[in-house]
Amino acid sequence: QVQLVESGGGLVQAGGSLRLSCAASGSIFSTNTMAWYRQAPGKQRELVAFITRAGSTNYADSVKGRFTISGDNAKNTVYLQMNSLKPEDTGVYYCNRDIATDTYSGYVNYWGQGTQVTVSS
Repeated sequence: QVQLVESGGGLVQAGGSLRLSCAASGSIFSTNTMAWYRQAPGKQRELVAFITRAGSTNYADSVKGRFTISGDNAKNTVYLQMNSLKPEDTGVYYCNRDIATDTYSGYVNYWGQGTQVTVSS
């Protein structure tokens, strides 16, 4: 069993910052790509950023220069530092990770339960 637990969401004024965390627990043999998605009310879920096992990162155009994704393999945790937040960043943020539970299994995609981020104008 693998669980992803997000934390760090909340209410912040425009221009403020938040740091999201996603901790993985359970039987984890290896982690591949780690990503953050978000879903605004009435909109489809969209990719915000991802980081590969090799450490390469990629960001949605809307967050480039403001958000930073990072990972701590020793803690099985991925972070999303969000600066200069805008009202349009409001939504539920989800952690998404490819995890293998043993050496024989392939990577399985897991989702966290989501954490709410609200940016007031």
